[in-house]
Order: sequence, then C-alpha cells, then structure tokens
Amino acid sequence: MQDAPLSRRVLLTSVASALGVHALHKAGLAQAPGQPRVPTVPPDPTKVPGAPLSELGRRSPFERPRRIAIGGAQGSSFAPLQDLCGIVTPADLHFERHHAGVPAIDPHRYKLLIHGMVERPTVFDLADLRRFPSVSHLYFLECSGNGGVSYGGARPDLSPQAIDGLTSTSEWTGVPLATLFREVGVKTGAKWLLAEGEDAAVMARSIPVDKAWDDALIAYGQNGEAVRPEQGYPVRLVLPGWEGNANVKWLRRIELADKPFMTREETSKYTDPLADGTARMFSFAMDAKSIITFPAYPVILPDRGWWEISGIAWSGRGRISRVDVSTDAGRRWAPADLQAPVLPKCHTRFRYLWNWDGTETTILSRAVDETGYVQPTLDQLRKARGVGTYYHFNHIREWRVRKDGAVMFGGEG
Repeated sequence: MQDAPLSRRVLLTSVASALGVHALHKAGLAQAPGQPRVPTVPPDPTKVPGAPLSELGRRSPFERPRRIAIGGAQGSSFAPLQDLCGIVTPADLHFERHHAGVPAIDPHRYKLLIHGMVERPTVFDLADLRRFPSVSHLYFLECSGNGGVSYGGARPDLSPQAIDGLTSTSEWTGVPLATLFREVGVKTGAKWLLAEGEDAAVMARSIPVDKAWDDALIAYGQNGEAVRPEQGYPVRLVLPGWEGNANVKWLRRIELADKPFMTREETSKYTDPLADGTARMFSFAMDAKSIITFPAYPVILPDRGWWEISGIAWSGRGRISRVDVSTDAGRRWAPADLQAPVLPKCHTRFRYLWNWDGTETTILSRAVDETGYVQPTLDQLRKARGVGTYYHFNHIREWRVRKDGAVMFGGEG
C-alpha cells in the first residue's frame, strides 16, 4: 500500500521529537566526536544578560564545523559538506588547494599586468580594477582531483567531506575579464591567455580566450567581503565551471598569444591519461556530479520512519536539471526536489523524502545537467577514462544503511 503524503512540517516535528539531544549526537548531526566540549550555558537565558556587542561576529560555541587539512604548504583542506546548509560555503570553510603555501600580498602594492597580443599593454592596480563596473555571481569551484580518495577503493569510514570536500560555492564579485580585454584591445589573432599567480609556485595555466570573453571574472570579493588570502587575496581568476587549478589565485599577469603556453601544470600535471595510451589535455569543464550529504557517515539513524535525504549536485556545463535518488541500490530511481535557486555552474541542493523500513539498503544519487549529461557509474567512468587518471572523478557514490541505522560509505555505483 502506498504511504500517505507527509507534510514537511510534520516531518520536521517528528524528526526533532524523535532525535532529542542524545540522538543528535548519535546521528552525527551535533558536535563531532573528539571536539572540545561546548562551554557551560545558563539554564535560563532569560534570567542572565547576554554577551555584549563585538567588532567581529562568531559562531555559536555549539557549532564547530572544521575543514580537514592534509599537507602543509603543499596540500589541501576539505570543506565540511555534511555540516553545511543551502549552497553557499562560508568563506572560512571554503576548500583549499595550494602548491607553495599562501603568499602574503600587500594590496597597496598589488599590480596586474595584461600584455602580449594586445594593442595597449596595461598595468592595473587594485583601485583601477575596482573602478570598473562590477558583477557578482554564485559559482562553484572544484579541484579536478576531488573524489580521487574513493576511486581505487571503498573504505567505509569516509564522510562526504573526506570524499568530495574539495568543492565549494561562493558569491564572487569583481570585473569581467572581457571588460579588461576591451580596455587593452585584444588582437584578433589571440586565441589563448596565460594566467600567472604570485605564489611561490608561480602557478600558470593556458586558458582559451573564448572563455575570457564568455564569463571569466577577475574577482576581488567573496561572500560580501574581500577574497580570503587562501582563496587568492587580493585578486584571483574565476572561470565558472572549470577545474579549480585553472582558476589561478593571487593573479599577477595575463599574457595573450596565438597558442597555448604548455606550462608544467598542463603537461606533467592536470592531464588525463586515457586507456588507449593517449592523453586528454585541457579538460577544463567539470562534469555533472552529486553526493548525498545526509544520511552519510558517521550518521546513525536512531529510528526507522521518515527521513529527508539531502545533498548537493553541480555541473560545469550549466544548470542541474534533475537529480535522481535510489533507496534500493539502484534498482529503481525517483526524482528528488531541487531547492531554489537552481543556478548555472553552481551547487544545487536536492531533497528526497524516504520512509526507511529498518532493513539494510544502499542509497545513491545521480545528477543530470541541462545538456542531458548523466552522472556515470564507476564502470562507465573507467571505460571512458581508464584506471590511470588522477582527475575528474564524477562517478556515482553509494551509502550503505545497516539495520542498526549506521550509514557507511559503500564506494561507487
């Protein structure tokens, strides 16, 4: 017999009453294990004056989201996907990937040189960039190696953060690169640009000029404030939907030319070896992808009944048009609800009501973007890319729900 419809209000009320404080900890929805205890609070806050005004806001001591940092000056830190609401990642939780640490750059001495195949080679300072008409857009960034931790195996104790935490969405503010190109007069024969960073690695990537004319952004703002140092302060390149490494941080130079520059980051690195012995270069766009962030490890569902499966989906080729969810290991699929706003090249939140009957099962999600591209299974990805790749892992992820309610990472579907 088909279950009767359940309103969102009834669902939330029943979940809240069923969980309670102890169950919240048990379900992994409260403070993570191993973190310090929260400070003592008064039993009745109406009887005690609250904290005074401050110059800088801070999170409640009950909320302690943290990135997972791996490595030092050369390494990554993973955003806590399972702890986030909506689609915007707080700037201090945005994932990081560095090749030589975070440089300290004085914004008063900052310069951006645009030269090469241009009519008027120009040096812009930060004040110059801010004088141009600005735009703000929500875009995701994703490291092209995101998800690689799960490509060769399926450790059950991996959280969404550990699997796919190298992606984040921010509102980026700045001047369109096309505006600067018109200012310097890009010559007709220019087909590629070199974007070079001011970090100790001198990160540099070749970018097709067409992308600059389309939607590339010279960003100095992030989520309503200046770009954070680890995100490229004072200025970074944002290439919506393209792999993170091409979105050069601490941008100091753009050179126009008629061919790619073949830097080390696009020859020895960020190139996809294929099964036939060839290599796929300049694989910029990030394909459609999704991951369930609840329920997921280390969550333990305390009771059978109604639960809301939630996660994020994204595509570097445009909007997410549909996310399908399976609660029976992929035998049947049903469309999830997409939570507004659904924007191009941006994380999209999806939700699906699930009545868990207490039996062991596997839940999965599958994204479809507006081009018709469908998120592949692991087998499909390996047939297309081989097993030697280090980049662009967008295959389906599995979460196995045990009879005791424990949710473990099950690998890829």
